[in-house]
Amino acid sequence: MESYALLIAATLNAGTVLALASLGMLINEKAGIVNLGAEGMMLCAAIAGFAAVVVTGSDLAGFVAGIGAGALLALIFGALVIWLNTNQYATGLAVSLFGAGFSAFAGIKYVQEKIPERPSFAIPGLADIPLIGPALFRHHPLVYLTMLFALALIWFLYRTRSGLVLRSVGESPESAHALGYPVRRIRLMAVVAGGALCGLSGAYISIVYTPLWVEGMVAGKGWIALALTTFATWRPARVLLGAYLFGGVTMLQFHLQGNGVDVPSQFLAMLPYVATIVVLALISRNPQWIRINMPASIGKPFYPGA
Repeated sequence: MESYALLIAATLNAGTVLALASLGMLINEKAGIVNLGAEGMMLCAAIAGFAAVVVTGSDLAGFVAGIGAGALLALIFGALVIWLNTNQYATGLAVSLFGAGFSAFAGIKYVQEKIPERPSFAIPGLADIPLIGPALFRHHPLVYLTMLFALALIWFLYRTRSGLVLRSVGESPESAHALGYPVRRIRLMAVVAGGALCGLSGAYISIVYTPLWVEGMVAGKGWIALALTTFATWRPARVLLGAYLFGGVTMLQFHLQGNGVDVPSQFLAMLPYVATIVVLALISRNPQWIRINMPASIGKPFYPGA
């Protein structure tokens, strides 16, 4: 039973990485922008956050550095696709490739570095409950803040005027522009907010999830986060559930190996990506359901003078 408690704990930890990045991508896509640069932004944020902790010894400084790195790359991406009208897909891929290369170059001298020992986190009273305590109540505060943020995002998108404006920009930017809303500025703010969340996710990987720096350590999580937004049909609650589902699949490989299951490690490592393909294939069988939930102007450029 103890091994199952550890599996649940690891699932929540891994799911937090995907949830933060996926919620960031959801904000982008609700505004009508597709950013394929999540992987690169997360990698740059991971090295920025790790380097900041090495230099300052402060986790807070590391998270701020990660958020800043993700937001900066998102700002550059946003300026290119929103104001210069470059192709969203090509620009996103360029950001992803740039992030992979730049993080590898910048992180050369940090490969052997170590950050201060992580403090243990536990909710007093609840953390000592047998099985449940280790599974649910001994996590980094960001795990719980991510859950709260998902709830706050639901409230923002569907219960506030600002959320309605954001969704209207993603549905019909021409109509929003005709009503006097600054479509380009709204889209840019959404892109920067999404990049900041990807940055926070990347920093979480290098500071908490696996407290070290290794080239390419994001290992495809940015791409899974992008797939999760479609899997969740652009709903924050479903994004959160999907993130924990994929986090559980990721951790299952280690759980099976620890229990002596005789399966080649390469096949187990494939599980998260196979699960992503299977889920997307199943969703694609009902394109009408996707169209109903998908922002109508997603991926489409907006020309205010047209």
